[in-house]
Amino acid sequence: MRKNKSKSKKKWTRIIIFGIIGLIIVLIIAKKAGLFGSSDIYEVSTEIVEKRTITEIVNASGKIQPAMEIKLSPDVSGEIVELAVREGCEVKKGDFILKIKPDLYESVLERTIAAGNSANANLENSKARLEQVKAQFIQTKLSHQRNETLYEQGVISQSEFENSLAAYQMGLADVSAAEASVNAAKYSIMSSNASIKEATENLRKTSVFAPMDGTVSLLNVEVGERVVGTEMMAGTEMMRIAKLEDMEVIVDVNENDIVKIKLNDSADIEVDAYLKRKFAGVVTEIANSASSSGVSINQVTNFKVKVKILNESYADLVTENNKYPFRPGMSASVNIHTNTVNDVISLPLAAVTTRVDSVNMKTPTNVEGNKDNQENKTIDKSELQEVVFVYKDGKVEQRNVKTGIQDSYYIQIIEGVELKEEVVVAPYNLISKILKNGTSVKKLSKEELYKPKK
Repeated sequence: MRKNKSKSKKKWTRIIIFGIIGLIIVLIIAKKAGLFGSSDIYEVSTEIVEKRTITEIVNASGKIQPAMEIKLSPDVSGEIVELAVREGCEVKKGDFILKIKPDLYESVLERTIAAGNSANANLENSKARLEQVKAQFIQTKLSHQRNETLYEQGVISQSEFENSLAAYQMGLADVSAAEASVNAAKYSIMSSNASIKEATENLRKTSVFAPMDGTVSLLNVEVGERVVGTEMMAGTEMMRIAKLEDMEVIVDVNENDIVKIKLNDSADIEVDAYLKRKFAGVVTEIANSASSSGVSINQVTNFKVKVKILNESYADLVTENNKYPFRPGMSASVNIHTNTVNDVISLPLAAVTTRVDSVNMKTPTNVEGNKDNQENKTIDKSELQEVVFVYKDGKVEQRNVKTGIQDSYYIQIIEGVELKEEVVVAPYNLISKILKNGTSVKKLSKEELYKPKK
């Protein structure tokens, strides 16, 4: 009897253990299936779909520079002996700026003038020599003509005739040589005149004058410094003269945004020196190719874009003591308005996220598979679909959408939602990662949603 009771007790123990294990398995499966344990209701904020005007903006930063600026370098080398300007002073075209020591260039001019005078004297000598040779040749020619007649008459011998012919030919050669000497003297004078002209020009270049009206925006030299001319090399940059009444911002725009920008696009400009102030601008120049400095550290290719600051947008800043509010080198950021659409359906940027498009997936995803493997899986961009979550009766409906342009706050919705529908717009971490079709939510205002919890 005791043995039977013991066997029966062990049997019931096994049944209970297996029953508990089976119940645990059933509970796990039921939880994964969502039959229970998923009753969490997420708190969200919503907005009604409306129509808005959206302006697409390309943001870039750069430095303010004059629209017209000349880098002034000397044409000749030497020591600066006189400097008539200082940085910041205004000049008119033709105003005297500085003088380079002219002693060397005066000596060169005197030497070339002397060489020219010598060439003129040589020309006169050559002309006199030519006249002398011509006179001798005329006498030799007449003598040869007489000897030729006498030789035909048999009066003189052949050797005498040959001597006469040789004298005639030598006289002819002397005339040609004298004429060539005259021509050489003329060419020498032409060369001397060119040297005199060059020396005169170099001497004139020792005095430097303003090439245009403007302001000396940068001065790099002082009296006594030596500068290098630009004849054989780049030369010394002595100063910069700029028109400070016309300023522009030179910004770097990456290759993804440069195709959106067009000439004459309007822009808003913010200058660090003038906080909480925006200036109007317009795109005046777009680089066709990336400059050598247009590749950033992270290998993004940038293009230079010039945005002119419109004078009327800062007219109130111009005073008698401050004619030019902007200075070269000031930092600025630019918002370029590239495209505008009016009265279109739009949503806040945070309302739009992406989910894997199960229809266009290249590699099927096993929902019940290992979570880590799914997180580590690289998803192709073509497999992602832009979606929003439409609020209906305490639940959300995942809706595929097609988007257009966007500004800093809103994005155009071309298709996928209708006016007056209610769309989840916050919090973004729920929208981007957690919400799915049919998720239960509780609608709150943004003030309630972000109210600190006690």
